[in-house]
Amino acid sequence: PVVPQLIIPIKTALNTRDPEIVCTTLKIMQALVLSGDMIGEALVPYYRQILPVFNIFKNKNFNVGDGIDYSQRKRQCLGDLIEETLQLFETHGGEDAFINIKYMIPVYESCMLA
Repeated sequence: PVVPQLIIPIKTALNTRDPEIVCTTLKIMQALVLSGDMIGEALVPYYRQILPVFNIFKNKNFNVGDGIDYSQRKRQCLGDLIEETLQLFETHGGEDAFINIKYMIPVYESCMLA
């Protein structure tokens, strides 16, 4: 019953579109999904509210060529964090999770099929 109360603060944090805040929010959402059995499934009805910002930043990866990207170690690469979070949503969200993610993020490919 706590999940609905968390949606507005999560949505507000994501809507700042500040990369640092979005990164932190994504990490918190990952921890939330992993913290209990049914939490992933409880989030599914709220995908329409929280996933639009994911779509904006989904391809926000750094192209450093042959350089070294130190943000990977700190988990600050938005594109990678979003992909990780979506995969957690899919694996812990039950049978309707993938359909709902795909509706909001058409380019998302299932991690369950691989």
